[in-house]
Amino acid sequence: MNVDIAIVGGGASGLIAAVESKRLLPGADVAVIERLDRAGKKLLATGNGRCNLGNTNISAENYHGSFYDTMRIINSTPLAEEYFRSLGLLCVSDAQGRLYPRSNAAASVLSALRLRAQELGVKELCGEFVKGIEHGGSGYHLICENGDTVTCRRVIIAAGGCAAPQFGTDGTMLGILRGMGYKITKLTPAVAPLRARPELLKGLKGVRVKGKVSAVCGGKVLAEEHGEIQFTENTVSGICIFDLAHFYARCGDRLVIRADLAPEMTREELVSYLEDVSRQRAQHTVEELLSGVFTKNLAVYLVKTTLSRAMTDKISSLRHDELLWLAERIKQSEFPVLGSAPWKNAQTTSGGIHRDCVGDYLESRLDRGIYFCGEILDVDGNCGGYNLQWAWSSGITAARSCARSLKGKGNDKSIKHKRTS
Repeated sequence: MNVDIAIVGGGASGLIAAVESKRLLPGADVAVIERLDRAGKKLLATGNGRCNLGNTNISAENYHGSFYDTMRIINSTPLAEEYFRSLGLLCVSDAQGRLYPRSNAAASVLSALRLRAQELGVKELCGEFVKGIEHGGSGYHLICENGDTVTCRRVIIAAGGCAAPQFGTDGTMLGILRGMGYKITKLTPAVAPLRARPELLKGLKGVRVKGKVSAVCGGKVLAEEHGEIQFTENTVSGICIFDLAHFYARCGDRLVIRADLAPEMTREELVSYLEDVSRQRAQHTVEELLSGVFTKNLAVYLVKTTLSRAMTDKISSLRHDELLWLAERIKQSEFPVLGSAPWKNAQTTSGGIHRDCVGDYLESRLDRGIYFCGEILDVDGNCGGYNLQWAWSSGITAARSCARSLKGKGNDKSIKHKRTS
């Protein structure tokens, strides 16, 4: 097949890049090449099937990676609510600013994109797995695993990272690009649970508690988040943890999650509370000491792992220094991180194509006529719609840049022909 623009990857950024490319160049042949049997399957799974497609409160602090100018790109494109309204999709936001389709169904978002793509005449080539990219004439040959070749004048690569490989994003394209000389930063799961030592989590499986968590590396607090902390038999989870997971790429096994399980109380207030309870419940057993502030599993866990006491001991037998130790443990429980959860449990990828390899409008600095968007770039956002906003904004930006190039108004000055290491 011969086309003007080939988009590798039919996810969120690829679909919007296809729509915008065809809208800007109505006479161009635009095709989406999707590995799976249908485009947009990963999009259907986002937000537990509801699709948290954006956020009304977006700032630079919501994004991480080597792209220092993420907000420049986002601010130059419509935000999700405005863009999808132009496609006939209504959005609503919650108290945290998270945007959802009014239908509360991710299928509505995918339908809006596919309907527009069909109206414009975008082609979909599903079940085609691109395994190689070759220069050819004035464009590129995309070599597919089944032996097919797609020849194109321009390529927009929207093949995703490594997160959720069950949806076709297993990092294969990143490997191909590394072989072509692109600098790929360290790849780790982001917006994902973090693994901790199982012996430190024994007794916490199923516990959920509101608190404050900090990412600590080398004794330095890197960031703090508030929210519900969730525990499994081998992970610490919850949105507040997801938003700290990207630090594992920087710190590795030096990363520690520090949890304040009663952030609404100062240490002094907590000690005063424990003193009051120890008097009020003096004749009860120590397993009841914290049952007025935590669920039973967590209350017993804290007492058992902090104090060398049998659960049948009377509260009246506790010493004052033991109450101080317990207050310290509640305010500062630490869980050294062993690693991230598997890729299948991650919502996005930390790492990807480094900013050094990409021009200001997401064109390749190494290969004229190649553009990038979405998760394949070294950008990852917090949980809450930020990653999909990056997908929409980067897809639109890549499409605009590609269209300008085909019109003879490309960003040629920003395209270098020497490869960077």
